[in-house]
Amino acid sequence: MRYCSTRAGVQGRSFRDVLFSGYAPDGGMFMPESVPSLSAETLRLWRFLSYQQLLCEICCLYISEQEIPRHHLQGLISQALSSFSIPDVVRMVQLKDSLSILELFHGETLAFKDLAMSCTAQFLQYFLRKDRKRATILVGTSGDTGGSAIRSVFGLSEVDIVVAFPRGRVTKVQELQMTTSIADNVHVFAADGTSDDIDVPLRKLFADADLVRRHGLMSLNSVNWCRILVQTAHFLFAYLQLSAPQAEGEPLPVLEVLVPTGGAGNITAGCIMKLMGIPLRLVAMVNTNDIVHRAVQSGDFSMSNAVKQTLAPAIDIQDPYNMERVFWLLSGRDGVMVKNLMEEFQRTHKLTLPASLHQQLCEVLSSGSVSDDGILETMRRCWQDNHYLICPHTAVAVWRHYQSPITPGENRCCIATASPAKFQEAVQKAGLTLDLPKAVQALDALETRYEVLEQSDDWESKLRHHIESIGSVRRRGEAAETRD
Repeated sequence: MRYCSTRAGVQGRSFRDVLFSGYAPDGGMFMPESVPSLSAETLRLWRFLSYQQLLCEICCLYISEQEIPRHHLQGLISQALSSFSIPDVVRMVQLKDSLSILELFHGETLAFKDLAMSCTAQFLQYFLRKDRKRATILVGTSGDTGGSAIRSVFGLSEVDIVVAFPRGRVTKVQELQMTTSIADNVHVFAADGTSDDIDVPLRKLFADADLVRRHGLMSLNSVNWCRILVQTAHFLFAYLQLSAPQAEGEPLPVLEVLVPTGGAGNITAGCIMKLMGIPLRLVAMVNTNDIVHRAVQSGDFSMSNAVKQTLAPAIDIQDPYNMERVFWLLSGRDGVMVKNLMEEFQRTHKLTLPASLHQQLCEVLSSGSVSDDGILETMRRCWQDNHYLICPHTAVAVWRHYQSPITPGENRCCIATASPAKFQEAVQKAGLTLDLPKAVQALDALETRYEVLEQSDDWESKLRHHIESIGSVRRRGEAAETRD
C-alpha cells in the first residue's frame, strides 16, 4: 500500500512517511493510492471478531508487513487500547424506538479520539525507537483532540507535543484535560480566536519543508491519515453488530449511520469503508456551523462570517478540512481538480461545488443541521425515554433519529463521540444531572500550565519560535548524553 496527496503533487509514500507528516508538501492531504475491497464472505468470517480484532484486520490492509509485521501490529494495538475502561473498548447500546448508539468514549479523555490517538501514538513510538529518532507534534484543537493527543504521548521521551486551543470556546473539562497535563514534553497554548483561526498558522508551519525536516514536525489532528484509518474500524464494527451479512448469495443489508460532524474525519472514514464495499448510508449531522450541510444540500461549500459558539463546541468548525479527502474520493481521485478547488476555497473562503461533484456527494451523503434548542430537547427526550444521558454532540445525531424514525426492517446507528461528563453546562441547561467520574472531579485541584496567544500576537512566529526552542533544548540534552 502506497499513499499520495489529494492535490496530485506527491505519490508513492509509505505508511511510515504519511504517519510522520502533517499536510502533504503540496498542501494536500495523504490518502491511499488504492482502496481494498471486502467481500461478503470476508464479512461473514469477521462477523464475530471483537472491535480490537477488526481494527487489526483493517490496519493490516493499509500497513505493509515490511513496515510493521502483523504480530507487532497486534501488540501495538493491544497496548494502545489497554487503558480503556471497558474490556470491549467500544459498546453498542440499544434503546427505545430502535435507537442504537455506538459508544466510542471509554478512553482516558472520554472522547472517541482516544481510539485513533492511542493507536497512532503506539505506531509513532514503534518507528521512533526503531530509528532512534524524535518528533515534534503540532496540534490545533476545537476541544477533544488536544487532550486526547496529549494523553497519548504524555511523558514519552521520543516526542514533544505543541497544542493550541481556542480560549473560552472549549468546556472547562476539555481545557483542564490539556492545561493540567504537565510534563517536559507537553506545551499548551490558549489562543484568543477560533479553532479555524488556529488552523491558519498551522498550515503555514507545515508548509515550511525545512522546519518540518529539522524538527520532525508532524500532526495528530485528523490531517494525519492514521487517525482516519483507525476510525474506519468503528463503522465496520457497527455494521457487523447491526446488519449482519445474510446467507451466501443474498444482498448485504444497508446500515444508516448518523455522524456528528465537525472536521469531517469520521465522515471520511465512513466514505472509505463504503468504498471498501460496506453498504453504509452516511448522514453528516452538524450544529449551526453548517458548511457541510450546505455543501450537501446545495453545493455551497462556503464559510459563514464567523464560527458560532454552540453547546456542541467540538464541532464548532467552519473549515472541515477532511472534506478535501471526500472530494478527492468522489471525483475519481482527480488531484488537479481538487487542488484548484481547495486553493480557491483557502483564498476566498467560498466555493460552489461543480455539478458533477455535488451530485456524487449527494449519492453518498445526506445531512442535517441542529440548533442548540434541538440539542437540549434531544438530551431531555433520550433521558426521559431511556434514563440514558447523551452528550450534546451525540444529541446532534440522535436528533435526526427522533425527527425521522426508521421503518421496520431498516437499521440505523448513532455515533456517540464523547461522554456527557465533559459537557456539564449543556447537561445542566437541559435540566439534567450527572455523577462526574472521579478523574473529572480531580481536575479542579490540579496545577495548570499554558501560554497565551493574544489576538495581537503573530501566532505563526510565536509557535515557530517555540518549536525552535524545543529543538535547541533537545540538542543540548543529546549533547550532554554524548559527553556522559
